[in-house]
Amino acid sequence: MNTATDCSGKPLPIFADGKVIFCGQVKGAKPEGSVYLLKVAIGGRSFENKDEPLAGQFYMLRSKKSGVLLGRPISVYSATSNAALDPMKIEFLILKKGKGTQELCNLIPEEEVELIGPLGNCFPRPKDSGKKICIAGGGIGIAPVAGFASTLKEKSYDFYAAFKSGSYGLDNIQPENLYVTTDDGSVGTKGMISAVLTAENVKNYSEVFACGPTPMLAYIQKICLESGVKCWLSMEKQMACGLGACLGCTITTSEGNKRVCKDGPVFDGAILDFTPPKNRPVRLPPLENEKPDLSVKIAGVDFKNPVIAASGTFGYGHEYEPIFDVNLLGGICSKGLTLEAKAGNPGNRLVETPSGLINSIGLENPGIPHFIEHELPSMLTLSPVTIANLSGSSLEGYVKGAELLDKTEVKMIELNISCPNVKAGGMAFGMQCDAAAKVTEAVRKATKKPLMVKLSPNAPDLIGVAMAVRQAGADAISLVNTFQATAIDIETGCPVFENIRAGFSGPAVKPIALRMVYDLVAAMNKVPQNERIPIIGLGGISCWQDAIEFIMAGATAIEVGTATFSNPKAMKEIIEGMSAFMTRKGYKSLDDFRGIAQR
Repeated sequence: MNTATDCSGKPLPIFADGKVIFCGQVKGAKPEGSVYLLKVAIGGRSFENKDEPLAGQFYMLRSKKSGVLLGRPISVYSATSNAALDPMKIEFLILKKGKGTQELCNLIPEEEVELIGPLGNCFPRPKDSGKKICIAGGGIGIAPVAGFASTLKEKSYDFYAAFKSGSYGLDNIQPENLYVTTDDGSVGTKGMISAVLTAENVKNYSEVFACGPTPMLAYIQKICLESGVKCWLSMEKQMACGLGACLGCTITTSEGNKRVCKDGPVFDGAILDFTPPKNRPVRLPPLENEKPDLSVKIAGVDFKNPVIAASGTFGYGHEYEPIFDVNLLGGICSKGLTLEAKAGNPGNRLVETPSGLINSIGLENPGIPHFIEHELPSMLTLSPVTIANLSGSSLEGYVKGAELLDKTEVKMIELNISCPNVKAGGMAFGMQCDAAAKVTEAVRKATKKPLMVKLSPNAPDLIGVAMAVRQAGADAISLVNTFQATAIDIETGCPVFENIRAGFSGPAVKPIALRMVYDLVAAMNKVPQNERIPIIGLGGISCWQDAIEFIMAGATAIEVGTATFSNPKAMKEIIEGMSAFMTRKGYKSLDDFRGIAQR
């Protein structure tokens, strides 16, 4: 029973386009709108594989107009077909969670869906032992076991359903006994599945068939081993192909590594390894009647929250006032400022790429004197911390610019030695330790303002540059600026940008930026505590989950840039999302989880 063919005798899985028949919220799921029923018709049955998927199998599912890279593995809830030429109708229960499932849950009738499947093996037919069998499902894991139960003889099994709150997916089952548990007691027995299914009463069954969260499956494996009862457990794992090629869904078993997509998803429970990871974080109760504290202090400057608008993406603050209340932000970095006014780069300045943006603005700005007289007074009327982003093409320009800004009410200077879009200065100062230290030391002498140095991800020795600017007087580091990239016009065969190279940003760079921030925090933690300086993380942050990752990596605060272009309310949503997350997790302040991934 190691492959779909072994289980069902079917030919290889097919790649098909389906049409949505129905997509809507499942009644009884809590919170409301968290689970959806998706009905898809695979039209015309013009493909070779005419058999219905079996209970326990799944499809890789993706909206035809999707913005995600990979399909999502979704278990079959039910499948029906009438005449040979009729479309097959397949139902899926989908937990609305990440971007991919959100897309699937937002489909409307007649929209197209890509399907690869049916994939994986199925639940084996129960042995005829004279005893009832036990079927157990937890949360969205109800779907495959409910589908399995619907194929069995009425009242030949007992069904155990466990939910955090509410209940769903039980319409098509006919057990002798139905036991429902909810964590909050809203339906059935209050508690987890252990409140009704124990090592003692599991002995009443010949076999157990289960699907649900990993802790639930680990518990069922434990009581079945103790009671000598066979169990079949359906596992879940993220996967890329679903066909056994990528090995991304491999799990550890007593028989070696197994692929969930090809060797499963249904496994003999006795071979599975549910050893918990080491150093699991302590679980705190949710905050009640108390709001979490999102405030941070950077180089002596108080920020009401850690969300800062990145330089070059938010103008001088007032530009976005028609969109949302910008006073909600922790800080605003001005556009990159040079001593003299700059016209910026000629030619094309922007190219959109999948999940990213290449820009070649070239630091267009009115010059620091003009900024001080015209833009700064307006910025200072806003409540977020005002940060002036200082750039330059020469050491003298940096120093003179810093001297002018030192006489203003700017709260902090962000020293930009990492812009890849200018021919002179910019990133050239941030590529080598000596040059970065020299400009930082010179600017440090020219101002008493807190000094944050913005570093380039393109530096050959990023950690070395960071430590050099720290020793030269930086009070904080912001990391990362944009990555060097290029684009070519295939119609002309010419580079799109006049400077050929430009700066790449957006969601695509987030994992790399996060790794760099993580590495720098790890290096900073080796420095004596009184010599450490805070790190502000940026690069591809587009949602509150991204922001939490950077804080958990050790960042003191975060900056948001390109995300504002695709979602002008991104920073507002990040602040709200972080607050809700902290409330749910019981975190009273950012310090409760800052750097937790480093521990």
